[in-house]
Amino acid sequence: MATTTNYSWTTPDDTALVKDGASAIRSLGTSIDTTTKNLNPSTTLGDIEYRSSTANTNTRLGIGTTGQVLSVSGGVPAWATPTSGSMTLLSTTALSGTTVTISSINQTYNSLMIFLLNPTWGTGTAQLWLRAQSSSDIEGSGGAMWNSGASTATASISGTNINVTATGNSNSAGKACALWTINNYASTTAFKPFSISSGDDTKGSFQGGVIATNTAISSIELANQFGYTFNGGSIVIYGVK
Repeated sequence: MATTTNYSWTTPDDTALVKDGASAIRSLGTSIDTTTKNLNPSTTLGDIEYRSSTANTNTRLGIGTTGQVLSVSGGVPAWATPTSGSMTLLSTTALSGTTVTISSINQTYNSLMIFLLNPTWGTGTAQLWLRAQSSSDIEGSGGAMWNSGASTATASISGTNINVTATGNSNSAGKACALWTINNYASTTAFKPFSISSGDDTKGSFQGGVIATNTAISSIELANQFGYTFNGGSIVIYGVK
């Protein structure tokens, strides 16, 4: 019997007398079906196929998990979690109430990058206070980055609070922002150095220091100086390897 060039499917010879055409068609169809399945072993959304060591046969690689990247292990494709240099979104929290607490922060990263974006509240002007867990001892200092308004930029650290520049008309226009980076945050044996830049449409400040605790930082809080209720904005937290 003749066979096809690439997949060796059996077909009648040119000179053969085909007595049972239906049987020949079924045989060829079965060969095609088997080969096609070997080349397409996927079963689940997100599967990837790659060439295996067996001719005309592919191997199914199931979809990885969030944050993983496609890598190579043992000479074949594999999903892997990056070991360094990666930045992963851990949470996005809308601002509401007078105090926002974000707890159970993932402890598997080297640093946290905490973005305060466009906070708004309903009444008056106020400072915003950031703290790393209510009992943390924050030590440090800061200064003005720029000041185009009448007020002096806030850059103070007192006890458990980092005072964030967010006054003027930012309470209505949502123009305040801050970036707070905490290094070594998951350590249970060492203090945690930090830096923060913050500002609104009238002034800005930079601050730096240390969170003087050997306790791992698993929660942060944002509060309004005069207890005004937040009605907009968010806190976005990234983990950095």
